[in-house]
Amino acid sequence: MKYFNGFSLQNEEELFSQYLINSDYCVAGFSFGAQQALEYTYQSKKRIERLILLSPAFFQTQKPSFTRTQLRYFEAGQEAYVQQFLSNVSYPSNTDLSSYLEVATKEELEALLTYTWDKKKIQEVLDRGTTIEVFLGEDDKIICSKDAFYFFASLTTTYFMKSVGHVLKPKEKLEEALT
Repeated sequence: MKYFNGFSLQNEEELFSQYLINSDYCVAGFSFGAQQALEYTYQSKKRIERLILLSPAFFQTQKPSFTRTQLRYFEAGQEAYVQQFLSNVSYPSNTDLSSYLEVATKEELEALLTYTWDKKKIQEVLDRGTTIEVFLGEDDKIICSKDAFYFFASLTTTYFMKSVGHVLKPKEKLEEALT
């Protein structure tokens, strides 16, 4: 499987093992990596049977001021921005992402925020025989998962999961967290 990492993350695919397929014909990506996974699949001449998009970063319904604000916050304090971002990524779970941290650049953040999902590209990938699965969490604090759902559901197999956020993990129960 070819996997693409999320923004400011590396090697986090183990967090998504229940959604991934270990196959040479599978491509997957999380958040920012989902954008890259689609582009890779679209450009690839190789056989790809399944494309798995985990919480695809979907900002095309945001106003341009949102992107400008995010970039300003990033420039003002890159470390603080990334820490807050990762906190929002893990919500509502208590998933500690610090071991996966790989601080990204402003250029990567801008690419993430300005990417436009293209229905024609998605349809072309589907027409080649690739199955596309999209996983979205209802409680996502990074993207508007409902906007993403309405976009992807008309084209792909899309799972909208209740009580999970961007990392597709539920909030841990207090008694489980204490043991």
